[in-house]
Amino acid sequence: MKAILCSQYCEPDDLVFADVEDPVAGEGQVVIAIKSAALNFFDILMIQGKYQIKPPFPFSPAAEVAGVVESIGAGVTSLKVGDRVVASIGHNGARQKVAAAAASVIKIPDNLDFDRAAGVIVIYGTALHALEDRASPKPGETLAVLGAAGGTGLAACELGKLLGLKVIACASSDEKLEFAKKHGAELGLNYAKEDLKEGLKSLTGGKGVDIIFDPVGGKYAEAALRAIAWEGRFMVIGFAAGDIPKMPLNLALLKGCDIRGVFWGAWVRQNHEKYRASITKLLNWAAEGKISAHVDRTFPLEKTAEAMKVLGGRQAMGKVILHP
Repeated sequence: MKAILCSQYCEPDDLVFADVEDPVAGEGQVVIAIKSAALNFFDILMIQGKYQIKPPFPFSPAAEVAGVVESIGAGVTSLKVGDRVVASIGHNGARQKVAAAAASVIKIPDNLDFDRAAGVIVIYGTALHALEDRASPKPGETLAVLGAAGGTGLAACELGKLLGLKVIACASSDEKLEFAKKHGAELGLNYAKEDLKEGLKSLTGGKGVDIIFDPVGGKYAEAALRAIAWEGRFMVIGFAAGDIPKMPLNLALLKGCDIRGVFWGAWVRQNHEKYRASITKLLNWAAEGKISAHVDRTFPLEKTAEAMKVLGGRQAMGKVILHP
């Protein structure tokens, strides 16, 4: 079968399109014939050796896959050949087939296409965990989403609206803000043109933002924290800007606010049944049209480098999908 391989830490253009052996389902595993594989920003960091998870070489990028169960291993009773499924596998999605633990595989509704299904798990799972489990949301509160047109940001906009929050999209262009407003945001702030702190204060009538959802980091994090409301919650999602900010802790004191980490991957490992229930709920919401699971563009497997450069260049609004 065909696969995209990372054999040493490299840039997207250095990835190799190669032949590898077909996987065999071991005990408790199934082999998935992959129809769609979703990329995330951390895939770029992973091939560069800058991510906290470092798979052994050679590996393939892409953590999320959707496809059809092709074979099952001993002891698997929850799935059968032909089932339409998704799985979050950490890496190795950029290939035609993969063996995955049956416990990590979830069936998808018949009316949900593979492209949209592949992009649900990481971004919507992260956003739902952040907002439901970590942010202590109250209906009517304000939610500012940084990087609002990116995958996780877009998911936060949509889920924030579903949870009854007033969503303020923050992004680097008017085009991205208009896109976010079509996906749950009520207000928008272009932080390439306007001061983020002052803009958020103005949009909230001077009160400040109740919940800040930050997958960006870098220079915008402190500016957003300075615009937080009394007893607000700052959600640390990730650092797509590259730089990990060092926050002045006097702000937490003066604002009476919380800075809360959101490590979805670790939460999943400790709350497996709740994770499965949340992903099943999100897949059903996608099938029902309550969330968009928007796909920005798709690429054939051999164009993985091009797809990753779209992500790295902040060009995508929604998910980037590979077609093995």
